[in-house]
Amino acid sequence: MRAAFHTLGCKVNQCETEALIQSFQKKGYEIVSEDSFADIYIINTCTVTGLADRKSRQYIRRAKKINPKSVIAVTGCYAEVAPDEIKGTGAVDIIVNNADKMSLPDNLERLLIKRANDPVTEATESIIETKPKTRAFIKIQDGCDRFCSYCIVPYARSEMRSRPLEQIISEAEALIKNGYKELVIAGINTALYKTEEGYGLTDIISEISGLIGDFRIRLSSLEPTVVDADHVKELFKFDKLCHHLHLSLQSGSDRILALMNRKYELSGYMDIVKSLKGFDACYGISTDMIAGFPGESEGDFLESLKVVEGIDFCKIHVFKYSARKGTAAAKMEGQIGGIEKNQRSARLISGGDMSARRFFENNTGKIRRVLIEEYLENNCTYTGYTDNYIRVYIKGNYFDSASLNTFTIVKLTGLYGDGMKGVPEKS
Repeated sequence: MRAAFHTLGCKVNQCETEALIQSFQKKGYEIVSEDSFADIYIINTCTVTGLADRKSRQYIRRAKKINPKSVIAVTGCYAEVAPDEIKGTGAVDIIVNNADKMSLPDNLERLLIKRANDPVTEATESIIETKPKTRAFIKIQDGCDRFCSYCIVPYARSEMRSRPLEQIISEAEALIKNGYKELVIAGINTALYKTEEGYGLTDIISEISGLIGDFRIRLSSLEPTVVDADHVKELFKFDKLCHHLHLSLQSGSDRILALMNRKYELSGYMDIVKSLKGFDACYGISTDMIAGFPGESEGDFLESLKVVEGIDFCKIHVFKYSARKGTAAAKMEGQIGGIEKNQRSARLISGGDMSARRFFENNTGKIRRVLIEEYLENNCTYTGYTDNYIRVYIKGNYFDSASLNTFTIVKLTGLYGDGMKGVPEKS
């Protein structure tokens, strides 16, 4: 039996999909790429925007076209908050909420037994999807209680839950032994990690840092609704922690931040940025920005644009505000029209591109450690990421296939595509 997976949304979803893949593999399933002929398609959805909902429905229909007799299973946040919309596609066999996501293999097997008298047509060929053991996600917590006014996630993910520290460390140790070189600490809100014994995020990083092996740790994100500059300074003592942080801003206007219920002001955010850049002038900071939040004036928007122009972000994810039913923002006055949101989004994206360009230019001539992850045949280059989240392209004559999933010291020589060119430093 062949199973294909399609994942939308956050790193928690990516982490959970990886766990599902392992569960299906243990049951003997052959994992194929998401556009291959499969007997089962599992879609792990997101609902943070209307676009995410639409992408989920589009893939459901596409999967059914690839194999009309396939079984379609849908889970994730969209399945949690809008199961009737998913049923409306007329193509879905199983809908599973987030809490029961890991029961999918058993639920699907029960369904397949019922359909035993109507066997699925075998594929003539399949494309096996292989992934190098380079980067692994470790989910440390789920849920959020911040209730930002635009966000459906607290309703879709329910109450906060933190995994036991010993379970996380055991998983990290196993991943390192299996050859993974980068461990990404993921959660709906990682900074909210807290166990009954009082363990927090820094305890996780400290314990993993003490494990034997040549690897690095990357935090998927920290929320300024939870941490401040003093919290962030605690991270500087961990040598294996990447010099990159996703620090979601959403707006540069204090008035809009208050309407968003973000519980911080721009000055507090800038204090965190100052601490990070003071520790390492080339510290990579990525962020999220929302264009066209209800009530956002041109002046409010210009404050956001000013922040983008004043900070050298390595990456900015721009989202057009999308009203989510059940959230406070959906009921607010001053909803902004689509044309205006599109224009503001385009301006933020353009500003973000310039911000990233400045970040890359500031890194030109710098020496960074790169994890070599992939060989690109089309341009004969090896590629991987620096610790501060720059994708680096290195000419193929420097390496061979044995270099994959290894660290190398690289000098960054200039801008290239979505990242930078680099050459290995002579030892």
